[in-house]
Amino acid sequence: MNPGIIGQAAVLFAVTNIDDVVVLALFFARGAGHRGATRAIALGQYLGFGAILGIAVAAAFGATLLPDGAVPYLGLLPLGLGVNAAIRAWRHRHDADEERSTEGGGPSALAIAMVTLANGGDNIGVYVPVFATEGVGGMSVYVLVFLLLLAVWIAAGRYFATRAVVARALARWGHVLLPVVLIGIGLLILVEGGAFGV
Repeated sequence: MNPGIIGQAAVLFAVTNIDDVVVLALFFARGAGHRGATRAIALGQYLGFGAILGIAVAAAFGATLLPDGAVPYLGLLPLGLGVNAAIRAWRHRHDADEERSTEGGGPSALAIAMVTLANGGDNIGVYVPVFATEGVGGMSVYVLVFLLLLAVWIAAGRYFATRAVVARALARWGHVLLPVVLIGIGLLILVEGGAFGV
């Protein structure tokens, strides 16, 4: 095994998942004050990222679980969730910040898993050739490092969402930022994947 493989895995994870910290912070802000929100966010993140890893590992062994043409349409998941969040934000636009923060409950593990899978769908294309060239031993190291760093990412998202300045900003603007970010992610995945023939 290549001695630098752990470092390579850490760098690959960080580069391909840097945007997830922002999304996680938004989810943690949305879940603030809701019982079980941290557990739901962590579970959803692991479920979604586990699906990404499962698809990438299977593809590295030659199995194609998702046709190439289907990957861009994963963008419909965060787009739909973003539109739904935007509608809720619009309906409650006149609510006080405190009322708005408790409206609708915390984020569900399934919603987070869908956003994670959709947002990381393009990572599959990066992971597959790396996994395929590393063999079973190297691939196992990558998967283990990725899963450990995912816990760091979740902690970082929670950390940023609970800093006083960030928490105040997210409490005030999170109901607007979350739909914008989710819709943006969805559109970016659709456009970059060529879903619109662009």
